[in-house]
Amino acid sequence: MAKAKNSKPVILITNDDGITSPGIRALYEAVKDLGQIVIVAPDKPQSGMGHAITIGHPLRLQPSDLFPGIDAYSCSGTPVDCVKLAVDKVLHRKPDLCLSGINHGPNHSINVIYSGTMSAAMEAAIENIPAVGFSLMDHSINADFSAAQHYARVITEKMLKDKPTKHILLNVNIPNFPLSEIKGYKICKQAYAKYQEKFLERKDPSGKKYYWLTGEFVNFDNGRDSDVWALANNYVSVVPVQFDLTNYDLKTKLEKQWKDKPDRSVKAPVKKIVKRSMPKSE
Repeated sequence: MAKAKNSKPVILITNDDGITSPGIRALYEAVKDLGQIVIVAPDKPQSGMGHAITIGHPLRLQPSDLFPGIDAYSCSGTPVDCVKLAVDKVLHRKPDLCLSGINHGPNHSINVIYSGTMSAAMEAAIENIPAVGFSLMDHSINADFSAAQHYARVITEKMLKDKPTKHILLNVNIPNFPLSEIKGYKICKQAYAKYQEKFLERKDPSGKKYYWLTGEFVNFDNGRDSDVWALANNYVSVVPVQFDLTNYDLKTKLEKQWKDKPDRSVKAPVKKIVKRSMPKSE
């Protein structure tokens, strides 16, 4: 599927909530006229899968009739699998843009590491495909996606208009407020905030133990430039994300402090030279 000259850009849409989720429908409706849309999404919810890929069993890719008139497929694998299969087996090329979402629930702060929504977008960015993950701070299946659709379109238009930098990846979260109450968007950093987790221990009818993961979200970041602050103050948060996890400040520090010096007390082994006599000519 090569893009002809002056044709519309190819936009790949995926998610982690599954192809039947209202969120992916909302994202499609928001941007469907901005490009040639192709949808490849999981056939079931894959929240919290992070950057997992399927290697232990085969993947299934089935055409879907949920989006008439466009190429849409459900995939038996993870969100990252969806992007990989879309590029290799559906598009046979890299799309011009990858959009992931709209997720039911936030993916701010540390959640970006666990998020299937953001991992799908990150997989695209690794392949140098400009990518955005969209999340609405409402877990409800009946969530109002109106404001999220507005900002998904605004940001998609900007991504298509501006020549993106290499490996561009944005994490966009939309607060759960009507569009009229949202103040706009802010370019933010990722907050240092996480869940203080614990496991509730219970027993099933046969008396065997099982566990439910629970926790309370705690924000340790008091700055006014973080995604958590922006969302709490009725702004859409836009966080530029990277997949290079190198801590460059620490790298520089360790290069100075841990400078490797050869140990002169250890002598290199002496190689014994064995002379071989030439065979006598007959």
